[in-house]
Amino acid sequence: MPELPALRRVGHKGADLIVPGNTPASFDAALRAGVDMIEFDVLPERHEGPDHGRLLLAHDYSIDLGGAPTLEDGLAHLASAPFDGVELDVDLKLPGYEQRVVAALQEHGLVERTLISSNWMRSLVAIRALEPRLRLGWSVPRVKRDWTASTLTRLPAYVGIQVVRRRLPGLVRRHMAAGRCDALMAHWLMVTPPLVDAVRDAGGELYVWTVDELPRIGSLRTLGVTGVITNDPRLFAYLNP
Repeated sequence: MPELPALRRVGHKGADLIVPGNTPASFDAALRAGVDMIEFDVLPERHEGPDHGRLLLAHDYSIDLGGAPTLEDGLAHLASAPFDGVELDVDLKLPGYEQRVVAALQEHGLVERTLISSNWMRSLVAIRALEPRLRLGWSVPRVKRDWTASTLTRLPAYVGIQVVRRRLPGLVRRHMAAGRCDALMAHWLMVTPPLVDAVRDAGGELYVWTVDELPRIGSLRTLGVTGVITNDPRLFAYLNP
């Protein structure tokens, strides 16, 4: 039996199931769990003015942002010596503040070990022009809630998922060939063998979010994805060799 490829171990928001995520303490928990990469979210303080105000480590506006760490706080922590071997996935939740994030990464010397991800292809195009050294990840699908969780929306959601699953391999192949992204960040429901093949053939990487079940992590590794993003990176220690 061929040896399974090494799986990139990615902590979601740091390690959100161990310590509340998007915080330096959660990044520390992810580091202790032995991650290869830490994913975290960056959100402008004001939705209506993404190019002004502070940039915060936060996923959305449904929580109180008053105590959220700033991007500067997070990058200063992640630029410290203990994190030298850890890569970063900086997930931009909205378009409009790309230049500010790129400048902060440059200031902290983190460009070489950072991937910036976004649902918004226009953000990725803008970042490519600003800093060609940054790796870029296109995140799919662009949704604000889990439509499969409700009995009212589950059936149409799964119909939509099947349509996207059929179209996605060709779409990501074209985006990668055009240099718009280097990686695909896909919800686990989007992942199929044709998608894995398309990303591999394009010379890209495939990261899968957000997976908190050990059997599913093992299945995705067997399928050949590049990495798995989880809220509980302790799970990686229990994968069969």
